[in-house]
Amino acid sequence: MLSFLPGFILLPFSIALVILNTALVSVLIGIQAILKLLIPIAVVNHYLTRGCNFIMYGWLCGNALMLRLVNKVEWEIHDTTNLNKKGWHMVICNHQSWADIVLLGDIFRNRLPTPKFFLKHDLLYVPFVGLACWGLDMPFMRRYSRQQLLKNPELRGKDVTTAREACAKFRTIPTTVINFVEGSRFTPEKKIETKSPYAHLLTPKPAGLAMAMNVLGEQFEKIVNVTLAYPENTGRPFHDMLSGRLTRVQVWIEEIPVTEVQRGDYIKDKPFKRGFQQWLTGVWQHKDQLLAEKR
Repeated sequence: MLSFLPGFILLPFSIALVILNTALVSVLIGIQAILKLLIPIAVVNHYLTRGCNFIMYGWLCGNALMLRLVNKVEWEIHDTTNLNKKGWHMVICNHQSWADIVLLGDIFRNRLPTPKFFLKHDLLYVPFVGLACWGLDMPFMRRYSRQQLLKNPELRGKDVTTAREACAKFRTIPTTVINFVEGSRFTPEKKIETKSPYAHLLTPKPAGLAMAMNVLGEQFEKIVNVTLAYPENTGRPFHDMLSGRLTRVQVWIEEIPVTEVQRGDYIKDKPFKRGFQQWLTGVWQHKDQLLAEKR
């Protein structure tokens, strides 16, 4: 609608919309998060969580409005799913940009329950936003380097424990758990640094996903496998989106049935761990092939 305007006008306008939307939602959810702390009663927390989810839906709608207001996007969506808004779903997706969160929210806001993201632990300390995400029961994950784990062996498995505790809170309210399994946004530099075997992806980190499936595997109706690409905005998709220059988005959405391959004890059951890693490797190989063929 406004994409005809120059980028130097649209960029600050879009940033202002995102900040206002995020600030308002963060304050409203933060108030309810404080109430959850002050009133540790299960029934009260249940309804406060529902209130937080409703406000989160408003945030998704606000982002979708910004996206469609300033961009003229050509959507190429390949969708073979039949989703249930009242069920539990695990969404796994490649991660290329902060724009991924806006797009996933736009695509699924009326098709799936309110999403919960696996977040980096540093976001917990962002004013207002961290409290709001805590109020939404989002898992905050720490990433430890090999050197840190060698120096502090007790840190091994901490992410898994965090995922277990967070996902246990999702049992009573239909939830969509969105996991960017690579753990970081893809860049050519990160691909080289991490020695990723994929052309367009980073190597997936299976532990957090495996633990979420272990805790809620019987409740998850299906795994929703999403692959995103920005074929004409490969450099800075989020900046281009804010500047009204996001032109084309490719999305592949597939269902993966939940079976015993995804449900098991990733820590103690070595055969299950190997099988889970092999399954996830196959999913990522398929994603990489899609991205290579369709660009």
